[in-house]
Amino acid sequence: MTRAEFMARLRRGLSALSTNTQTEITADYEAHFSDAAAAGRSEEEAAAALGDPDRLARELRAEYGLKAWEDKKSPRNATGAILALLGLGAIDILFLAPILFSVISVFFSIAMVVVMAFVMGGVVMIGGPIVGYDGGAGIAILAGLGLVGAATCVGALTIMAGVGLVNFLVWYARLHFRLLKPAIDQA
Repeated sequence: MTRAEFMARLRRGLSALSTNTQTEITADYEAHFSDAAAAGRSEEEAAAALGDPDRLARELRAEYGLKAWEDKKSPRNATGAILALLGLGAIDILFLAPILFSVISVFFSIAMVVVMAFVMGGVVMIGGPIVGYDGGAGIAILAGLGLVGAATCVGALTIMAGVGLVNFLVWYARLHFRLLKPAIDQA
């Protein structure tokens, strides 16, 4: 994304803010692009470092809405702060909730497969020699151990991925908390 595209999307997202606030914010981001160019980075690299301009605009609207509410507690400022935060929440609900539910479903499915593979490995390892497994008792025990080992490995990897997902969700929640913290501190 070029500088012009980034700034156009940012300005469009900030259109609900006052002209002075828009000018102040866009000047900061123009300076970021200028600093990046002076450092030898391309416009695309600078834009990528800043992230999605639409998301950035929503966060800035929420931040400035909360700041306006803190400075002057009026119905207009309260409405602006609430609408800005609802805008962030709506995006989270519309886009992130389905993704999160899908990921949780996949984790649950993998957990069920791991448990069943572990149990089946135990059944093959113990029951294989008793019922006369085709390859003999040694093969049955090794096959059962293989299933148990594979289930344990996949289970451990799933747990590690789950911890990573939780860490990501905590990081994401902290981004939103950063916007709400000044209002919480004053309350």
